Amino acid sequence: MQIQREGNLSFGDARLSIWEEGISAAREAGGVRGADAWEKQFKREVFKRIIQTLNRLGWTVGPNLDAEKNYKCIAHGMRWCSKGDLKADLQVSGRSITFEMFQNVNAPDRPDHGGRHQSNKEFHMPYVMRLEMERTRRKIRDYLCAVFTDYKFTPAEPRGMGPGICTAMEKIEHHHASHRNQGRLADFVVPQHNYKSKDGDLLQHGQKVWICDRKGRVLPGTAYYNSGQMWLVVTSRYGYTNVANCEIWTVNPGDLRRKRNEWVRRKRLEALMSAAAARMDFKKAETLKNILFPPQESLYMIWTDRHGGAYFGPNYSGYTSDTTQAGKYTRAELKPYLGDADEKDHLRAVPVRKAA
Repeated sequence: MQIQREGNLSFGDARLSIWEEGISAAREAGGVRGADAWEKQFKREVFKRIIQTLNRLGWTVGPNLDAEKNYKCIAHGMRWCSKGDLKADLQVSGRSITFEMFQNVNAPDRPDHGGRHQSNKEFHMPYVMRLEMERTRRKIRDYLCAVFTDYKFTPAEPRGMGPGICTAMEKIEHHHASHRNQGRLADFVVPQHNYKSKDGDLLQHGQKVWICDRKGRVLPGTAYYNSGQMWLVVTSRYGYTNVANCEIWTVNPGDLRRKRNEWVRRKRLEALMSAAAARMDFKKAETLKNILFPPQESLYMIWTDRHGGAYFGPNYSGYTSDTTQAGKYTRAELKPYLGDADEKDHLRAVPVRKAA
């Protein structure tokens, strides 16, 4: 005979999660005492059955001694589980239960704490251990769905994109639906705002556009509204990116073979100039300076009193206390931060020759 309970189960990275909504109704009906009674029943009917299933599968389940030592107030809902080299944390908290497995046989990034903080746990698990992990959580899932009347399993959203997984459009449509948007993606009506593109035109949902990727290459694509000023641009069958409206062209910018990566060039040349000056190769430093800036142009660094006092790095990116590594700027390039002044708020323009 099945037990009347409604809940949702899902898989994560070597993890089984269980979630119920009944505690809200119990709290409304009986206040704090009603919620406490619901939690006790949840622990007795669901949490206890998970422990029994683990024991049947050959797992050893006991108290979490570390939690009892450091987190006594919540230790009653935590259990330590092990089967050979495969370990797991089992925890009940309010309306949810999590069963997270991990191992330290292969945890290259985070071998501490038994490997429980290693990212991408399933990927790093040895093959046989991964099979045992999958078998364990599936057995628990199947048992709970058979015992309780309205327990449903929600498959995990496919990770990544590619043949046999999902396309960029499928990924975006799932994203659109998961954000409580009504209707089809193609029929979505963009909120009434002036979302102007990089070339000054108003962006339209589903419009053909052009963007730059991270390496500065210009790519054609189709823009779909995301949220705020952000748009999802599909650039290929299995590729899309999330960009602001001010980074999108509605008209072909031309010269598509040329990379728009001036910031990379600037940063690289400034680094070479700084390195040449540091090793006292002033002739090369002067040559690089003349490539970057007009020969007679006065150069400045931007000092900020914040971050313990530091200079802006090249391209206004990062901070440094080393004047040779600091970004160099012309008077026109100071305007976004200082306007026409030499000092504003916590910022100050420092002439390069004066700093030297």
